[in-house]
Amino acid sequence: MTVRLRFAPSPTGYVHIGSLRTALYNYLFAKHKNGSYILRIEDTDRTRYVEGAIENLISALSWSGINHDEGIFVEDGKLVQKGNYGPYIQSERLHIYKKYIDNLVEKGYAYYCFCSKERLDEVREQQKNEGKTPMYDRHCLNLSKEEIEKKIAAKEEYVIRLKVPKDKDITFNDAVRGKITINTSEVDDQVLIKSDGFPTYHFAVVVDDHLMKITHVVRGEEWLTSTPKQIILYNYFGWEAPEFVHLPTVLNKDKKKLSKRQGDVAVSDFKNKGYLQEALVNYLALVGWSPKENKELFTMEELMNEFSFDRVSKTGGVFDVDKLNWINNHYIKQASPERIAKLAIPTLVESGLITNDDIKNRFEWIVQIVDAVKERLNYVNEIAEHVKIFFGNEVQLENQEVYDMLKLDHVKNLLEVFIEELENVEDIDEEFAGSIFKVLKKKTGVKGKNLFMPVRGAVTGQLHGPDMGKILIALGKENTIDRVKYAIENHI
Repeated sequence: MTVRLRFAPSPTGYVHIGSLRTALYNYLFAKHKNGSYILRIEDTDRTRYVEGAIENLISALSWSGINHDEGIFVEDGKLVQKGNYGPYIQSERLHIYKKYIDNLVEKGYAYYCFCSKERLDEVREQQKNEGKTPMYDRHCLNLSKEEIEKKIAAKEEYVIRLKVPKDKDITFNDAVRGKITINTSEVDDQVLIKSDGFPTYHFAVVVDDHLMKITHVVRGEEWLTSTPKQIILYNYFGWEAPEFVHLPTVLNKDKKKLSKRQGDVAVSDFKNKGYLQEALVNYLALVGWSPKENKELFTMEELMNEFSFDRVSKTGGVFDVDKLNWINNHYIKQASPERIAKLAIPTLVESGLITNDDIKNRFEWIVQIVDAVKERLNYVNEIAEHVKIFFGNEVQLENQEVYDMLKLDHVKNLLEVFIEELENVEDIDEEFAGSIFKVLKKKTGVKGKNLFMPVRGAVTGQLHGPDMGKILIALGKENTIDRVKYAIENHI
């Protein structure tokens, strides 16, 4: 059997971080089993449809490195469909759903319902008052064929409902939660076809998954209670149901469902802040899944090799931004300075630190200042605060501690010797940057923090910070000399 999994989101706007994890788990399992991963668009709820959402969705998935084998793609700015089981957009499959709903109605497994919204609201309210679970009361179940035809001819609005069998246990196996049994007394006569002619999720997903030969349905645990309705449909059609996998919810630190009210939840939020895709994917994989070994850093290939549903937790996974920052910092450190510089440029321009002319004429310098500070970044957009030390030649001291360090008796001579060494070279290169403190120690006899801190304080206004060698290379000879002279004249 060829394993086939699908990610089937609705085009409702941004891609939630929980949706990305669902896509990731589908993708990892498919690849682990050398199977196929499909992208299908479930757009039957036309009230929630957002123009351009499909393109944004595909862009977010592509950026994340979660690339599907068949389904919907964007080529030359247009949506195209590839694969043998299309269409892959539900709104283009209405003729298919009609064939299967007609089959259910003919066999008595589904029925027309003409109840108004007002009547349904009244029934539900009465059931609540009686302490019952609100469910459809089957008012229209036994309408005759003639009555149905007469109402349709009169253009009365209707839906088509599933006829749920009475008092029957529906049992299925969930790859995460094990054996689950739900009695049909708890299952409502679900609407299958809405009044606008579009199928509901519960009907379309069964037809689509069967026709597309989906072997594993992987989705959020909020869909767990709807699974019996779908299994009833599989039974009515005489189809074999796929294996179900219901994933734990992604939670915030307060153990509540992660929502936009608590801050960033869209994939684009993290991308725009300067989180690297490999860091976000690596971290998301761990939110609800635990590897066999006590390991936290994974490439996508390593995740494919190790991933399995038997190590997915039954309880919600907490999305911890601090942990994400730690992982992202690791990947930023590993990335090339050029890559981080390109990601940082919009922030540096917006903050007024560099101009478009700098990008064109001084890109190498931008790379140098980024290289000096990138190991200190949790995400790229933090960079503006870290690189301010590279701008201007009049250094402001960060605090009294720096001022006190520069006031020590030996500092003036130390800095004057430093200036002499600077003036003896054409420019600061790696050789100079790597040896200058040894030279100063030899010539002045000063060592340890009494050597390093005054030089750093004079050059940057701080006693702690990025690698001094990288700072000196990025500042260059003339700017460094100007800064040290300024410190001697104004702070010593």
